[in-house]
Amino acid sequence: MTLEILYFAWLRERIGHPRETVETQAETVAALIDELRAREDRYALAFSDLDAVRVAVDQDLCDMDTPLAGAREVAFFPPMTGG
Repeated sequence: MTLEILYFAWLRERIGHPRETVETQAETVAALIDELRAREDRYALAFSDLDAVRVAVDQDLCDMDTPLAGAREVAFFPPMTGG
């Protein structure tokens, strides 16, 4: 499947771009992260602490076990804070 991946804040800085289109066989968000980590060191660094990463699939907040079947977009970002 083809997914549009969006990176925000320090994830974007570590990876080096705000978005990319990827071909993946990943069935869950966690499996997608494993594929991304295996690509290059910059992805491994960006996803080294998953407690500091939040995810949305098709603009709905979700967890790492969320299935990707039928998804078009996955966004990764740091936890949101109020203020």
